[in-house]
Amino acid sequence: MQTIPIGRYRHYKGKEYEVIGIAKHSETEEEFIVYRTLYGNFDLWIRPKGMFLETITVNDKSVARFEYIGPI
Repeated sequence: MQTIPIGRYRHYKGKEYEVIGIAKHSETEEEFIVYRTLYGNFDLWIRPKGMFLETITVNDKSVARFEYIGPI
């Protein structure tokens, strides 16, 4: 299991989020990242861990979907 630092992340589109932790699906044990927006209503979201950690292509350049920028 790859660890994910708790803290502040920047999405490749520029907005910032706080990772709260990792949750597991009760039946499949798939791991999800639990995070909150650091803007607006500070909503809680989950995303599959693999998707959270993936590298995507933007303007012919590989970038992290979410980049760790430090502790809260």
